[in-house]
Amino acid sequence: MKKPDFDAVLGALRTVNDPDLQKDLVTLNMVRDLKVFEDGKVSFRIVLTTPACPLKEKIKDDATEAVKSVSGVVQVDITMDAEVKRAGSMGAGATAARGIPGVTHIIAVSSGKGGVGKSTVSVNLATSLALEGAKVGLLDADIYGPNIPTMMGVTENPKLYVDGEKGEMFIPPMSHNVKVMSMGFLIQGDQPVIWRGPMLHNILNQFCTKVDWGNLDYLVLDLPPGTGDVQLSLAQMLPMTGAVIVTTPQEISLQDVRKALNMWEKVKVPCLGVVENMSYFTGDDGKQYKIFGEGGGEMLSKKFNTKLLAQMPLVPQVREGGDEGKPIVVKNPTSESAKIFRELAKKVAQEVAIRSSASENASGLEIGNFS
Repeated sequence: MKKPDFDAVLGALRTVNDPDLQKDLVTLNMVRDLKVFEDGKVSFRIVLTTPACPLKEKIKDDATEAVKSVSGVVQVDITMDAEVKRAGSMGAGATAARGIPGVTHIIAVSSGKGGVGKSTVSVNLATSLALEGAKVGLLDADIYGPNIPTMMGVTENPKLYVDGEKGEMFIPPMSHNVKVMSMGFLIQGDQPVIWRGPMLHNILNQFCTKVDWGNLDYLVLDLPPGTGDVQLSLAQMLPMTGAVIVTTPQEISLQDVRKALNMWEKVKVPCLGVVENMSYFTGDDGKQYKIFGEGGGEMLSKKFNTKLLAQMPLVPQVREGGDEGKPIVVKNPTSESAKIFRELAKKVAQEVAIRSSASENASGLEIGNFS
C-alpha cells in the first residue's frame, strides 16, 4: 500500500471552505497536527473559531470527504477543537479601554425598555454558550435591579483574596458552568441601591478591575433598561465585541429599542442582532397567538441592517426556570424554548467569529503545525 502524499492531503484541505469566513481551512490556520501514515490513515485537528460553531458537522464532513478523495487514503480521523479569537478594538472608549485580562469577547445584552425579558435572554445565552463548551462569565450590570443571582441559582457569595499588585480581588461564584458577578451579592436582601452616577461608575469599574474572571471566551453583560450611565460607562471602559438587542413585537417596545440601537451606533459598538421575545403563545389547541403583535423584530432588524437572531415564544416554563435558578436550557433542554436559545447562542458565536476574522490581517496567518 502506497503512503498518501502529504502535499496532496494538504491540497485537498485547501478546497474546503469555512462557509462563514469564506476562506479555506488551511489559509485560516484551522488545520493543525496533520499526520499521514504508511497504512493510509490520516489524522488532524480542525480548530474552529468558536466551540459553538453551528456549522461544525458540515465542516467536518466536507473535510473528511475531501481527504478521502486523495489516492491511498483509507481512514480519516478528525478531532474538532476551538480557539476563540479576539476581535479588533471596538467601542467609543476602545483606544483607552484596557479590557479585562483573560476575557476574549465582551457581549452586551441590551434593550431600551424594561420587562422585555432581557435578563432571561442573558442567562440562557450565557448558559447555552457554556453548554457548547465555551468558557463563559455573566456580569449583572443592572445595579438597581440585580436579579441574575436568583435566575442563575447562585447561593454563595464571591470569595475574596489579596493580589500583590491589584489588592483585594473577587472570585466570582460559578453556576451552570458560568461565572457570575452581581451587585446582588453585595447588598442585603431587599435593601435598595440609591446611588447617583459617579457611584455607579465606581462599582462598574470595580466589576471590571477587581473581579478575577480567569480566562473566558465570552463575558455576557446583562445591562439595565434604557440608554443611561451604565451603558455609556461600560462602552467607555470596555472594548465590546457587540450588542444583542432584545425587544417584544409591540410598537411601544420598539420605540425604546430603536433609541438603544441608535445609542450603540453612536458609541461604535456593533449590533450582533435582534432577539424578539414573547413573539407568540401556543395554546392548548396548538394554535399560535400573537399576544403582543407581530413583525416588530423583523422590521427592526431590516431598519438597522442587522439580523433577526431568534423569535422566542411566551412559555411559563421559562419564567419558572428563572424563579427557580434553573435556566430553561438546563431545566428542560428538549423544550422548544431551550432549542431556540441553543440556536441563538450558536448564531451569536457565529457573528462574533465573523467579526473577529474580518478584523484580522489574513496575510499574517501562518500555516498550522503539520508533521
